[in-house]
Amino acid sequence: MFASLSKTIGNVFAFSLPMVFISCVIATSLRLVYLYKNKQKFVLYKELFALSFLIYILCLFQVVTFQDTVSYGKNNFIPFQEIFRYPIGSRLFFKNVFGNMLLFLPYGFFVSNYLKSKNPREIFILTLIASIAIESTQALIGRVFDIDDILLNLCGGLLGYFCYVLIEKLVALCPRVFTATWFLNSLSILFLIGMITLL
Repeated sequence: MFASLSKTIGNVFAFSLPMVFISCVIATSLRLVYLYKNKQKFVLYKELFALSFLIYILCLFQVVTFQDTVSYGKNNFIPFQEIFRYPIGSRLFFKNVFGNMLLFLPYGFFVSNYLKSKNPREIFILTLIASIAIESTQALIGRVFDIDDILLNLCGGLLGYFCYVLIEKLVALCPRVFTATWFLNSLSILFLIGMITLL
């Protein structure tokens, strides 16, 4: 299952690479000019985190709008119909259920961090808006609208929120050195090198 997930993520990155590269160059150049003109401080880990959110959104767009020769079936407006389409515990069940949840986990995390939200209702509403927009767009471009995808995306978004809250609590317990800008910048550089190596 994890090997399949890793391969899928790799395929998404490979497929999205041209769009991601161009968008990152444009966004980074605009951001650097903005910081310079407004005499604001450049903080590497914060900028990389914001850039990661942009990359995630671009890859999410590719995943949900990709067209191939697969037959997507019919629209589903009945809750839990598609969730239990496959036997519980089967590979397809995990792919459908956990795939849709994991797809929106980063969304919940990034949005929670951006808003510094302590209210899960905010994340629920924002995830719902994003998920409905995606499902409606899929219906318009020849894919299908699936209410179960929305339910699973909501679970994923809220899971991302709870991950954010947990990390915030863990960070509060850490020695001050682990929250210092130089340490977080160093960690960001190591992460960036790791990601480049993997890609």
